[in-house]
Amino acid sequence: MPGFLFVGLLNYLAIEILIVGIIKKIISQTYPLRMKVSKLTGMGISTAKNEKNIQPLKSFYEIEATANNGELISFKKYFGKKIIIVNLASKCGYTPQYEELEKLYQQYKDEIVVLGFPSNDFGGQEPGSDEQIAAFCKINFEVTFQLFVKDAVCGSEKQAVYKWLTDETQNGWNSKEPDWNFFKYLIDEKGSLHSLYSSSVSPLSILD
Repeated sequence: MPGFLFVGLLNYLAIEILIVGIIKKIISQTYPLRMKVSKLTGMGISTAKNEKNIQPLKSFYEIEATANNGELISFKKYFGKKIIIVNLASKCGYTPQYEELEKLYQQYKDEIVVLGFPSNDFGGQEPGSDEQIAAFCKINFEVTFQLFVKDAVCGSEKQAVYKWLTDETQNGWNSKEPDWNFFKYLIDEKGSLHSLYSSSVSPLSILD
């Protein structure tokens, strides 16, 4: 490669890194204000709860999913714990919720499991590979909760766990799909779908 092309490539990469850094800083600084406005006004906040304690028609624990390291995980291992299931993206205005999810997991890890499902379904905001996603989560948020392979969470191609979460003939009562990144579902200790929360609901307020 000619020297001037190599230098040009380095300059391009440096500019790209700078732009990404600026975007991350803007997201980080505006996130608290966005969440505060949502909490005060109710803007963007949507929740639903299994008020009648309807039991699933298909067992949640029959589901299997592939972790981001390629391991096939049976959800049977999560019996007896509450489970928060969330679709993730690294370039979203709600990306700071990674930190809140990790904080929640660390505080209640004996009682709660957090399962993260990266997806590029909304706004193309998760373009990275599974390896890049894992590195991003570790470097920026020191994530230790379970990550799964990037896959669809809505539409006809969605993965098995999201088919269960959004099909009332399986979970018993809910058909709502995620409508953006960081949409959260809460499963109780016996495998019933307890509630769901839009992106504007902080993970730290789910257990309030």
